[in-house]
Amino acid sequence: MHSPPTADRAPAPRLYEDAGASPAPSPASRPDRRGVHLVGDGVDVAVFASRATRVDLCLVDVASDGGLSERRYTLRGPVHGVWHGHVPGVRAGQRYGFRVHGPWSPPRGQRHNPAKLLLDPYARAVVGAPRLTPALYAHVVGEDLVPVDGTGSPDPRDSVADAAHGVVVDDRFDGAVPAPRTPWRDTVIYEAHVRGLTMHLPGVPEHLRGTYAGLAHPATIAHLRSLGITAIELLPIHAKMDEPHLTAKGLTNYWGYNTLGYLAPEPSYASPAARAAGPAAVLAEVKGMVALLHAAGIEVLLDVVYNHTCEGGVAGPTVSWRGLGASDYYLHDDADRGRMLDTTGCGNTLDMRRTEVVRLVLDSLRYWVREVGIDGFRYDLAVTLGRNADQFTPYHPLLVALATDPVLREVKHIAEPWDLGPDGWRTGQFAAPVAEWNDRFRDSVRSFWLADPGAAAKGGTGRDLRDLATRLSGSADMFGYGDVPGGRGPLASISYVTAHDGFTLADLVAYEHKDNSANLEDNRDGTTDNLSWNHGAEGPVPGDSPAADVLPLRRRSIRNLLGTLLLSPGTPMLTAGDEIGRTQRGNNNTYCQDNELSYLDWDLGRWREDLLATARYLLRLRREHPVLRPERFYTGRATDGDPVPDLAWLGADATEMGAHRWHDPRARVLQMLRSGGGRDADVLLVLSSSLDYESVRLPVGRGADYELAWSSGWEAPSFAEAEEDSDPWSLTAAPGEVVRLDPLSMRVYVTRPASAPLLR
Repeated sequence: MHSPPTADRAPAPRLYEDAGASPAPSPASRPDRRGVHLVGDGVDVAVFASRATRVDLCLVDVASDGGLSERRYTLRGPVHGVWHGHVPGVRAGQRYGFRVHGPWSPPRGQRHNPAKLLLDPYARAVVGAPRLTPALYAHVVGEDLVPVDGTGSPDPRDSVADAAHGVVVDDRFDGAVPAPRTPWRDTVIYEAHVRGLTMHLPGVPEHLRGTYAGLAHPATIAHLRSLGITAIELLPIHAKMDEPHLTAKGLTNYWGYNTLGYLAPEPSYASPAARAAGPAAVLAEVKGMVALLHAAGIEVLLDVVYNHTCEGGVAGPTVSWRGLGASDYYLHDDADRGRMLDTTGCGNTLDMRRTEVVRLVLDSLRYWVREVGIDGFRYDLAVTLGRNADQFTPYHPLLVALATDPVLREVKHIAEPWDLGPDGWRTGQFAAPVAEWNDRFRDSVRSFWLADPGAAAKGGTGRDLRDLATRLSGSADMFGYGDVPGGRGPLASISYVTAHDGFTLADLVAYEHKDNSANLEDNRDGTTDNLSWNHGAEGPVPGDSPAADVLPLRRRSIRNLLGTLLLSPGTPMLTAGDEIGRTQRGNNNTYCQDNELSYLDWDLGRWREDLLATARYLLRLRREHPVLRPERFYTGRATDGDPVPDLAWLGADATEMGAHRWHDPRARVLQMLRSGGGRDADVLLVLSSSLDYESVRLPVGRGADYELAWSSGWEAPSFAEAEEDSDPWSLTAAPGEVVRLDPLSMRVYVTRPASAPLLR
């Protein structure tokens, strides 16, 4: 064991130790409330560091020349691992951190080093991004940040000038607006990045673009409302830090999945005026953003990363948790306490067996709901949150708390239902009230519309139709089970075709191979399993190119994917920019691209304007017809006296699908008839991923005429033009009538009771 370095300043008197050393506290501090809080004449302080021998609160002051100085107070404790005290005279705006004394024993997972100023895990505001210098590491590293002798020797350099500092803030905010509390049945999610969404959005002033204020600007809200979005899901806005390998390449972590602080907003997303005014103004801008979106009827969901932190593996920097007590916070090998276990692929894993870790997560969630007004969360690599070491359970105490906590049970919870640990794929295995990203929906829809016809174009075959039908009917095989009959229902499926990671919708139809060269990883990063199809030409195709005949087909494929997503059961999630044909030029992993590659391009040509109109129309169609957003799974039978089954699957000849057709990979036409029960329209989806024209007989259904509500053959939802090769053209078809479908096309027909007018 090495002795830890000693701080070069004399220690402050221990709080409460004797009245002569420190003024008597008034009022008494609260060890049970973590963090630093304004109370009475100063602040209450409490931090968990169970194996420490001493913890100093360091108040950091900045001189006019930028120099830093510290006032240190040695905290009282530990009380059940908590060091605490009340410090009078401290006001909002004060910078602070902790220095922690204790054993230096890397083989036992203990890396206390008081030379390192540590960020409070409960800091509600952060100033300064950590600078990746050797001083930021608890162990000795060279200028290249590579350990000099493994990680065995403690580094004596002071990190105060390179560390991020917590800031004492006053949480009061008078502009809160009641949350919309949109029911799941009406929810449409829009996944977006604070910067990327508005960096070029017309109508947003230049100084507000790419900021929290820009996200809540009337121009942004107008776009979201015109689409019919009810919830915006923001990529992480917790304070973040760049990884060493990105810094070495001159890149940054654009997505933000590298958390520095779980209660502090990322300051770089604030407007210049808020950043200049200080951390309190940054926090106020975030709260103001939420309030303005609420006033527009839009919920705010946060993508949160509680599975790992920014400190990386054992060779990573020490900015907070590692210095407070690595074995208190991180998952280690029980047989080798010096070895960290990693179920996230990011070097470390927060240990959800530890009460203090679970408490940190729950306290963070409650803070964002109660103080900021957040309406729900999407949990990155959520399987890690339900692990007892390597074993996952949907009844982990943390996950149970989401259903039982009086604050958290009132908001939405969405799991990314996998991680990189043992048996990490768990889609459909969480419990209420958690909804889940449905990757099976994504893959089946992509396969039907892209990968399978792409294979057929090369003489191959694709998949049969069984999994597609299961996904389009709500994925009852995954969400139909649970503690109550019927499980969580189809709305627990967050249905999506694209997300922030992977190809955009426009790139899915233009690239079969990723091009991640801009990430400077020799194109090794990002998945190769994209289930995409370039329609015969890779990448961009100019309008005057000999290959230009693929362009109309690509646009139709985009509309097929969009229509299938927005008109299927489940809760749809649309990725920002897909509604306007955004491209990332074949990059399917833009996590480090804080530039034009990631920003939405709002300079729309004709086809992108048409696509936007299509997205608006499809979401309006969904909104106006409850039959398109069921809350219960289908039975396949007629119910409540309705002569039409709630769901029927039919082939191109309008007869029920038999086992031989379900298992036939050559079957490319499927009809999905859903009954409105006489209260809403019956809706018929006709899907054909055939490369040939197909003759399709419409089912008898209720015996009423079908009216064509939408066709993917339409460049825009105009009812005055005929589809190509449709002769004669009519918006009405009789039951049993044979219609001709173009290759790779989708149609939506409705039959209407008097109470359900056709949406036009």
